[in-house]
Amino acid sequence: MNPAPVVTIVMPAYNAARYIGETLDSVLEQTFTDYEVIVVNDGSSDTVELEQALKPYMSRIRYINQENLGAGAARNEGLRAAQGEFIAFLDADDLWLPSYLEEQLKFLSENDFDLVCADAMHFGDTPLAGKTYMETYMETAPAVGQVSLLGLVSAEQSLITSGIVARRDPIIEVGLFDEGLRNSQDFDLWLRLLSHGFQLAYQRQLLVRYRYHENSLSGDKVNRTARQLRVYDKIENSFDLTAEERPAVLRAIEGRRALLEFELGKLYLEHGDFEKSRAAFSKANGLRRSWKTVVAVSLSRIAPRFLQSVSLWNVRKPHNDRNQIAF
Repeated sequence: MNPAPVVTIVMPAYNAARYIGETLDSVLEQTFTDYEVIVVNDGSSDTVELEQALKPYMSRIRYINQENLGAGAARNEGLRAAQGEFIAFLDADDLWLPSYLEEQLKFLSENDFDLVCADAMHFGDTPLAGKTYMETYMETAPAVGQVSLLGLVSAEQSLITSGIVARRDPIIEVGLFDEGLRNSQDFDLWLRLLSHGFQLAYQRQLLVRYRYHENSLSGDKVNRTARQLRVYDKIENSFDLTAEERPAVLRAIEGRRALLEFELGKLYLEHGDFEKSRAAFSKANGLRRSWKTVVAVSLSRIAPRFLQSVSLWNVRKPHNDRNQIAF
């Protein structure tokens, strides 16, 4: 391995033994070859199987094994060990096309940006298979040009972590991933980069294959959704927004809070926790009143079991940790 590579590929792995060989093969097939690969085992329960799957690649990777601390902590461990000028993030079950690194670095060299995000094709057991990430999640705001703080906060723009190549120094400067967040750490990092004045951009080339997994049980979804709300708390309380940014950003946060509280109400409803469900629906209604929130609040008070049995909403399939919710 090159002791001073141009790119460090940081790959967190949690229970990924089944897929990681195919993912590493997609790395080794890259047309750009001046890179190092750091695989961080985040306390996987399949460590024996994972290490067996990694055996053929051990001469080509650096392997770190840590206790289970979450994806953000695993990526931070890789970042601290990285020697490359650029960081490429890749989840252990996603795949790159052979020209991925070459095209991403070419884009960064030709433009004055600190981070670039490429497009991805969904595959796996999902109705989204064959659709691209950008057409699925950014129908109202095509992914062209620069990424903005308001665009991310409002969810009109979104970034896929396995499609990111970034300069390492800005990530170090803003403090790496927030390990206090067990999900949405990537979303939080992109926002901090933007708030510090770094330049993020899209390129529309399709260079990634994003493997879709059905997310875990709805009990975990309750915790994930609640933690997403913490990111918005952080933006309001910790980000140094300009006088011009603050009104629009706070309006966008209010809208996202309404959507997330509504989603939280649905999740509590699934579990039969009618009191918490009613409280979440009430919060959503107070933030952004609509006929659905009004109906949900009313029925959660007078007929919660009936409400539990009917569908009053449409929910777009989530990507990673960020729910894209439509009222």
